[in-house]
Amino acid sequence: MCALLTFAVGCGGSSDGGQKAPAADTSGELTVWLAVDARESWPDLVSSATARFKEKYPKIDVKVQYQQWASKNQKIDAALAGQRVPDVVEMGNSETTNYLVNGAFAAVDPKKFDHSADWLPALHDACRMDGKTYCVPYYVGARVGIHRTDLLKKAGIKRAPKSYPELLDGLDKLKAEFGPGDKNFSAFYMPGRYWYAAMAFVKDAGGEIAVEKDGRWHGALSSPRSRAGLKNWKKLLDDYYVGDRSKDNGDQPAVVGQGHVGIFYGNTWEAKAATDSRSGGSPKLRGKFGTFVFPGPSGKPLPPFLGGSTLAIPAKSKNQGAAAEWIRIYTDSASQRRLIKVDTLPNNTVQLRDVPSDGINAPAARAAERGWVTPLAPGWTAVEKSNVLPEMLQNIAMGKQSVQAAAAAADRRIDDVINER
Repeated sequence: MCALLTFAVGCGGSSDGGQKAPAADTSGELTVWLAVDARESWPDLVSSATARFKEKYPKIDVKVQYQQWASKNQKIDAALAGQRVPDVVEMGNSETTNYLVNGAFAAVDPKKFDHSADWLPALHDACRMDGKTYCVPYYVGARVGIHRTDLLKKAGIKRAPKSYPELLDGLDKLKAEFGPGDKNFSAFYMPGRYWYAAMAFVKDAGGEIAVEKDGRWHGALSSPRSRAGLKNWKKLLDDYYVGDRSKDNGDQPAVVGQGHVGIFYGNTWEAKAATDSRSGGSPKLRGKFGTFVFPGPSGKPLPPFLGGSTLAIPAKSKNQGAAAEWIRIYTDSASQRRLIKVDTLPNNTVQLRDVPSDGINAPAARAAERGWVTPLAPGWTAVEKSNVLPEMLQNIAMGKQSVQAAAAAADRRIDDVINER
């Protein structure tokens, strides 16, 4: 039975991945929808890839249009419900499953794209269904530990922690050094609704958010391993976080920029944002942040959520061959090197080794090896929209429910929507 989505285009999509490259004299228009990150962080990549495409296909007019993340999917749904669709769309790697299930995208041949055998599983898995690939990995980001180098030095900490015991020892020293004189000081900043962080502890303990069995998905947060991870997260919060437990990490750079945080867990760009007045940070903190691979209680690096993007070709596109060619150029090895230069992780494990070892993104490149993504379930988007995870964590963080009770309640809520299409 076809899935029930407003943009449903028929079960299975309309291509087997056999898009043929257009002839050199082909004319027409290619519409590409990218998220605003490309315009703000790597506009030169967009222009150079398009210029390389135009060298091969001078008569095809490429129109790149930038979309806001908050409204992107709504616009994609509206376009896919009609007949005039963009030829290339950017998707978050946690957004793709529902579109794939509903046949919204055309299949592509991975062999036509650079390093496809080495694509990061967190990206490639989000593109696969029933043995076919329906999108192309674009880039990825991984969370790491970020510390105030000056505060660690004042607290007598000689280096960023390399093990979990070192992390706890360092947090104890930061708390002892700065806590007595600053009631707002958090040795470790960890707001209660920060679910990407909390789920990293679940993963580190061997737990899962949800698992598939006999063709159906079920919440798994109340399993013994998942509960152990949640307890590890809760203890760090209880011991080292001072602040509002009912908030999320949306304003994390601005909060860190106020100067009352020793260590936090976040994306590497947040270290820069914490020093930028435009995002609420403080320019006085420039040069005072370092990054490190955040150690987990397991003794291994804490497994980070790998947030990233993929590029897909709508099944209704009449320019699938040209779209595949543009994507091929935009994601090839040369393009990935450009992403690395702007502190963004590439789409494949081979070029992860090209991330400068002394750069701010080096710990993220190492942590990415243990990265994970949200469950590739038809209804995962519905789970996120229902705020199951943030609300569970807030109840735990504020002591309204025990870990066991909150996790069991969250599993029931997940079960209600995760199999919806």
